[in-house]
Amino acid sequence: MTSMGLPSTSEVLDAIEHLPDGATLVLPQVSWDDYELLLDELADRHLRATYDCGTLEIMSPLRDHETYARFIDAVVNETCDAFNLEVEPCGSATWKRRVLGKGAEGDSCYYIRNARRIIGKRKIDLEVDPPPDIIVEIDTTSKSLKKLSIYAALSVPEIWRYDGQSVQIYELKSGKYLKTRVSHILPRLTGAILSEFIEMTRVQGNTAARHAFRRRILAGL
Repeated sequence: MTSMGLPSTSEVLDAIEHLPDGATLVLPQVSWDDYELLLDELADRHLRATYDCGTLEIMSPLRDHETYARFIDAVVNETCDAFNLEVEPCGSATWKRRVLGKGAEGDSCYYIRNARRIIGKRKIDLEVDPPPDIIVEIDTTSKSLKKLSIYAALSVPEIWRYDGQSVQIYELKSGKYLKTRVSHILPRLTGAILSEFIEMTRVQGNTAARHAFRRRILAGL
């Protein structure tokens, strides 16, 4: 990454190594090839990279991101079990398309309607494969809001965003995200229900909240 006056890859990696939790490193004028090279370097690090037409942002998530994301994993799995739906989770995978010059990573993502189309694939390529049906953003700083345009360009049908207090569900319609009360991917699951049980994890712990959600889902929500 030495072209156009940019720092070298080693300098960028050194800066990333000292990135505090919750902080973001912004690099302008990054080529697509350099973006992909950095993704390989960051593969084993707990970081999130967002690329939008030459601007690369590398964020070091707060520790509670993982806690909330894993609880949402449990909620999605319980809901899919209750409604006999297939689900293929992909964690914090990178979603990108070179032709659009855009790429992003959420905190969790799931294939549900398109689960069968990606089963057995070691690598998912959005040039030929569908995007995940749901991407989850754990975001207490509002930074993920500007990622919505990237996800819209990638045609992700639904985004769940937890801002530290409540979950907002966004549905893609005519190329833009609109807030919706209920998920259109998972039957009857609302932002309010998700918010209620995430809050329960803070008071009663993850296990109690998970068991309570299971009882709710078995009762039909």
